[in-house]
Amino acid sequence: MSDVTLLLKIAGIGMIAAVICQILSKSGRDEQATLVSVAGIVIVITMIADRLGVLFDSLRSIFGL
Repeated sequence: MSDVTLLLKIAGIGMIAAVICQILSKSGRDEQATLVSVAGIVIVITMIADRLGVLFDSLRSIFGL
């Protein structure tokens, strides 16, 4: 997966989560809005988890840890 595709997917998830959160907040369901935003964050973190692993491996090899 290319970096641009990953960024577009993350942006799409963020926009969808923001719209859903706004709708839920305006209808008085703040708890569900919070859960939607947390779910969006978890989805994005799982998408970039392998990239973070590569980053940490690179840092480890650069600094010799």
